[in-house]
Formats: sequence, structure tokens, C-alpha cells
Amino acid sequence: MKISARNQLKGTVTHIELGAVMAEVTVDIGNGNEIVAAITKHSVESLGLSVGSSVVAIIKSTEVIIGAE
Repeated sequence: MKISARNQLKGTVTHIELGAVMAEVTVDIGNGNEIVAAITKHSVESLGLSVGSSVVAIIKSTEVIIGAE
């Protein structure tokens, strides 16, 4: 995956809280640090995210985008 955003944090999904439309995805980025992203439920499903998935949290300005390969 190539992307222009420089702020990319590799990590592992530790928790997913699904709502009707949105979801909160918690990612362990190491050294006891976590980052939480609010993304659509559809995105969780299309990316095939589950606890244990390896992901990249991509931070651009005020947004956090999750990418998976």
C-alpha cells in the first residue's frame, strides 16, 4: 500500500465497538500506546477487520484513516 500521508502507525486491532452506522476501532501501536479511530461499520466489514488484524493507522490533519493489506 502506498499513500501520501507521512504519519503512519503500524499496529494490531485490540477492540472493535460496532454501532448501527459507525464503529470505534482500537489499535495497539506498541509500548503501551493505543489509538482509537472512528470509522464506518461498512469500512470495518469491507476491510475484514477483527481483533488481531494487522493494520496501519494513517493520520492526516484531523482524520485517522485505517488501512489494511
